[in-house]
Order: sequence, then C-alpha cells, then structure tokens
Amino acid sequence: MSINHKKSNNEVKDYMKNVGCARGEGKPFKFAKEMIDKATEEIKARNKEKINAIWLETSGCFGEVISLLNSEMPDLPFVLKNLVNMTFFGSICGDQGEKAYERILDTLNSDKEYILLVCGAIPINADGLYTVLATYQGRKITAMELVKQAAQKAKYIISIGTCACYGGPTAAKPNVSQALSVKEYLMRNDIINIPGCPANPVWTLGTVGYLINYGTIDLDEEGRPVAFYGKTIHEICPKRKFFDKGIFAKKLGNPECLYELGCKGPITKVYCPISRWNQSDNWPIGDRTPCIGCARKGFPDAMEPFTKYEGGQ
Repeated sequence: MSINHKKSNNEVKDYMKNVGCARGEGKPFKFAKEMIDKATEEIKARNKEKINAIWLETSGCFGEVISLLNSEMPDLPFVLKNLVNMTFFGSICGDQGEKAYERILDTLNSDKEYILLVCGAIPINADGLYTVLATYQGRKITAMELVKQAAQKAKYIISIGTCACYGGPTAAKPNVSQALSVKEYLMRNDIINIPGCPANPVWTLGTVGYLINYGTIDLDEEGRPVAFYGKTIHEICPKRKFFDKGIFAKKLGNPECLYELGCKGPITKVYCPISRWNQSDNWPIGDRTPCIGCARKGFPDAMEPFTKYEGGQ
C-alpha cells in the first residue's frame, strides 16, 4: 500500500498548493471536486481503470452510509458509474444472502486491485459474534473475520467515521462488545482514517479520487488526510472574530463564539467550517450549537460534557 505520512512527489505538492490545500490551508470542497473530476476524466479516457471497492458496514449507526447517500458533490450514482466499481456495499446491494457474500469473495479472489472501505468499529468479544456480516454455507461470518480477510490484499484500507477510526460511540464505556478501531484490530500503520460522526462525503470521496489520481496521499500522525484535517475548527471558524474580541454566547442559539458553552473546536482538527454538509449548506456551529469533537480521538467519552448550558449546568 502506497501511503505517504510526510511528503508526496512534487507534482502532487504543487497541485495541493494551487488549490489551497498545502499544509492544511484552504478549500477542501474545491480540492475534492477537482480530484474526483480528474479521476473520472482519466477513467473515461481509459488512462486509468475503475478500481474495485468493497464497503463493509460493521458495528455502528451507519451514519457514514446516510452521509454518502446524501452526497451531492457528486451524488452516489455518479460515483458508482464513473469513479469506482463497488462490488459490494451492503446497504444498496441488490443481491442478498450467500449470493451477496459471494460478491465479496469474487473480489478478494480476483487479480484486480481493490479498495477496502470500512465504517464501524470491530467487536472482538465472544469471538466477534456481536457483529455477524453474513452466513455462508451454514457458518457465521463475523466482522472480525471478514475485515481481516479483506484487508490482506487491499491496495488501500480506508476507515470511514469515528467508530472505524478510533472506536467512537461503539467503543464508548462500558464497551461490552470490546470494539476496536480498524487500525487497532489489524495492528497496521497504513490505514487511512476519515473520522467524523458522520464523516463528510467530501472527505471520503475526495480521498478516493486523490488515491486514484496519484496513488498516494499526505497523512498526518493519526493517518488522516492533511487536505481535510490540517487545521482545527477554531483556526478557521467564522466565529473566530468573536473569540479574539472576547465576545461569547451566553446560551445556545446566540450568534457569538460558543467556546464558553463547551465548544470543542479548539481541539478538533477537521474542515467542517469549509466543507459543511448538504451541498455546503450548514454545519453544527453554523446552526449555533457547539462542536462536540465528533471527529476527535476519544469521542464521545473524552469529549463529555458536550455542552455547557446557560447558568453553567
């Protein structure tokens, strides 16, 4: 797996600088769109081949799936038709039962490269029986087994969402299922992490497009793409002007800085203020509620209490 935690080649660095994403500065929405457009143009011109992809939903709320289904930049039908050959995606798979599982086996046994995308943590208690992804020839196939099997030959492994990246709500106390992040479970350092609860499709699809184009991507020390996780929310927050002047909201819904109401923006690295959700329409702070640090390692336990209400309650 070709992943760069420090530097990519000069062509890649120059491009990132031009679209304003070098060193974590700039416009991830534009960056992601241009990466996807470039990849689809290369595939259409037959300069590149559509890569196979397997999307596994392990344990969690599947918010990443809903987030992707709501994507408009581009929408999911465009992605499936032009960007990747999604051989298995449980939530939208037409096949059922053993036939659906055989689609995974066919991909794993093929000579073609594939991307493994995982949303959700990996429960290991009770031999992984907390999450059974399939029953095949009378045998239960757990997330524990299938993720390990699919990871062996994957060209890239992408953890999507905070549960897959860090354990997230699935691994929150008391963590009865003993859920682990994908990286913890596989014990590998080449996992690409796209945290967020849920992860924004701009970050997910932009990363996939970038990998198709260049085969490598700059990651930070936690395995996150620098293009989408280069700065804290606080550094690029539109309410920063209030913070700098010491003007703070007194209760939820006030337009001023939400820091004194428990906002986790100063400690959460992610580009929510720029990429936002629903075709860049809105995001939590834009709706006058504090950031709860959902893209940060340790969420949710380490981020509690999420909000300080009026009167310090």
